[in-house]
Amino acid sequence: MDTIEQILDPDQKRPALVTLRSHRPGDIGYVIHRHGVLYAREYGFNHEFDAYVAKGMANFIETFSADDHLWIAETRGKFSGSVAVVRRDDTTAQLRWLIVEPKERRKGIGTQLVHEAVRFSKERGFKCVMLWTIDFLLSARNLYTAAGFRLVETKTSQVWGKTLTEECWRLSFG
Repeated sequence: MDTIEQILDPDQKRPALVTLRSHRPGDIGYVIHRHGVLYAREYGFNHEFDAYVAKGMANFIETFSADDHLWIAETRGKFSGSVAVVRRDDTTAQLRWLIVEPKERRKGIGTQLVHEAVRFSKERGFKCVMLWTIDFLLSARNLYTAAGFRLVETKTSQVWGKTLTEECWRLSFG
């Protein structure tokens, strides 16, 4: 329908409809693929990053429980991003695999994904949610700060063909 409307009225401006849904078969592989492609293209990460994401996601799906969740953001039915919450222990959840497609950035999708992950973590009764990111991912850091996360740890690592400053961020509930 969108295609027909665009052909009939190409100048009409319609806001993109973004939906969040739970993962389905095939999504795990696609999220791994998009992380590999985007991080190689945008930051020069090597093939080891693919393995890192794939191992984490394989463990996620193999040990999946009610305290874990992976959301897929879609814009007009097409993949536009993802985020997951993974149970670390009885009191701590971890936010993982936040990604937004380049053409979909600056539309609030990252904010929606982080908000949903935080809401889910609270609802599940976790006392806090934490995450690891890299210091130069400024847009992600801004999302985390806006959601109330605070930087609690940094470390320098030689990973994925780079020397990186990794950051641990934490959001406590109450």
